[in-house]
Amino acid sequence: MIQLRSIPYVLQFKKPAGTSRGTLLTKPGYFIIASDASKSPSIGVGEYSILPGLSKDDTSLLPAIINTLNQAESTGLSTVADLTAQHPAAGFAIETALADLERGGKRVLYPSDFTRGELAIPINGLVWMGTRDFMYEQIRLRLDEGFSIIKLKVGAIDFEDELALLGYIRKHFSSREIELRLDANGAFDVTRAAEKLNRLAAFDIHSIEQPIRQGNPEEMAAICQQSPIPVALDEELIGINEMSQQQRLLQTIQPAYIIIKPSLLGGIAASQQWIELAQRLGIGWWVTSALESNIGLNAIAQWTATLNNPLPQGLGTGSLYTNNITSPLEVKNGKLRYNPASAWDLSLLNPTGE
Repeated sequence: MIQLRSIPYVLQFKKPAGTSRGTLLTKPGYFIIASDASKSPSIGVGEYSILPGLSKDDTSLLPAIINTLNQAESTGLSTVADLTAQHPAAGFAIETALADLERGGKRVLYPSDFTRGELAIPINGLVWMGTRDFMYEQIRLRLDEGFSIIKLKVGAIDFEDELALLGYIRKHFSSREIELRLDANGAFDVTRAAEKLNRLAAFDIHSIEQPIRQGNPEEMAAICQQSPIPVALDEELIGINEMSQQQRLLQTIQPAYIIIKPSLLGGIAASQQWIELAQRLGIGWWVTSALESNIGLNAIAQWTATLNNPLPQGLGTGSLYTNNITSPLEVKNGKLRYNPASAWDLSLLNPTGE
């Protein structure tokens, strides 16, 4: 019989991570361990990843969720599916821990050319909010690291400074050389969003995520219709679980793209539902990690590699922490790779039997 348990783990940022919702220094979370006496000593590991103020999960309920599943006659993906609406991070963590256990507990959840080291996933380089000098330093670093797609968080510093930073990039690199993606995290005021988008458009922007706060579908629809920059929905998707509601949301807003974050949307199966719906409606998409450690990032990246989406993905968050889990994931020349010759090191977790 499968048994689950949780291990608390606090990730430490190498540098303060600035967003429009505040600056992050640490990121508390849990790892979910799945074991089965018939498969011992193998274990499956999943990540319960929470973003304060954004995730729907109530962390205080995690022990009760695990206890309920442990007392069930069987614990499988069908039982996890019931979790995703109210507990999306728990659903993602348990779903991926079970998938890992099922495949032998080797952290190869979705075998593909990626896990064999034969395929690399193009990703964007992330630039965090901060002072103008701090953001400038990050831009130079991302360029030196070989990224040709840069995603900048906007909306927390002076708008004129942000325009100046974009102007600096475009002065030295055309849109053929560097693709620019922006993420406002809902920071723009509805009354000024159109003006800001028009000014940002002068810098050949690929897309902008969530220009205004989620929960305003009519206003967002008007922005999508008028914006000279393609708009991507991100936070707007969180908490919308019924397919009929998802379809109504996308048909109302008609965004150019949606951003898929499995730990915020309820896991892999729930994310797949969003993708299939978007494809039927002619809406583009890409997958982004939500500040997971290498455990969660690994599961997301392996699944993403099976989707054959040619767009660069948002999976470049593995180097953010001083105490990340050592893994075969590597970023080289703007691409995420899985090096099967490298070993996982779960010693920081000290799981039983490992």
